[in-house]
Amino acid sequence: MTITAPRPLIGVAANARLADPRRQSLYAAGERYVRSLMKMVDCIPVLMPPVGTAMDVASLVSRMDGFVLTGGIANVEPHHYGGPAFPPDEPIDPGRDALVLPLVRACIAQRVPVFGICRGIQEINVALGGSLHYRIHALPGKDDHRMPRREDVTPEEVYRLRHMVRLTPGGLFHSLTGEDEMLVNSLHGQGVDRLGEGLVVEATSHDGVVEGVRYEDQAQFIVGVQWHAEWQPGEHTLSGALYAAFGEAARARAARRGPGGGGAG
Repeated sequence: MTITAPRPLIGVAANARLADPRRQSLYAAGERYVRSLMKMVDCIPVLMPPVGTAMDVASLVSRMDGFVLTGGIANVEPHHYGGPAFPPDEPIDPGRDALVLPLVRACIAQRVPVFGICRGIQEINVALGGSLHYRIHALPGKDDHRMPRREDVTPEEVYRLRHMVRLTPGGLFHSLTGEDEMLVNSLHGQGVDRLGEGLVVEATSHDGVVEGVRYEDQAQFIVGVQWHAEWQPGEHTLSGALYAAFGEAARARAARRGPGGGGAG
């Protein structure tokens, strides 16, 4: 009898949103993250609510085959990396911070794949002891990497390819594409400052902003990108290749766990 490998279970980080001040927050993730994941990886996506320490991280990680850390309006709070306090009106998501930062470390310990996108690369960096620039465009010699601010802007304009990133020679990104440079979109205000322990830079913009990282153990898929790889990954060489590599790692994890498995792999 042929045993079919189980479809991997992929946790998708959700954000807390206060849609109406008279009601409770909503937990949500952008539709494109889920649909792109389902298109590029034959998996079962599971939205992961940002409930902080109410979730048993070790147990959660042991039951999953991978995690996608999505973008979001809120930024990682600076007390997690010793940075100056945010202005009072800065959006925050403390429940997500409290869940995802230890989750990244647990994924490394249990060898569970992680793909971080936009906020996700920042979470990976902070989880491993790194720090963030609060506003890249305010730094000398840096470009404005934020999305267009007009009210009439279309999704196509928001996610259009805006600048080149240089891929580290001999690195993972370079090996997946065979390219030295790649055009990417750009929708972020914060960015990596001090690199987290064990992280390797895979891509940088022309003005020196870190655009891609991976964990130093190449036997694990712990990867973060600053651009929005969930936007049309099938039409972007590097984003598509990263989804494929993430899917391969998640399927290998699912095969180790086996049908209904819940133990650490």
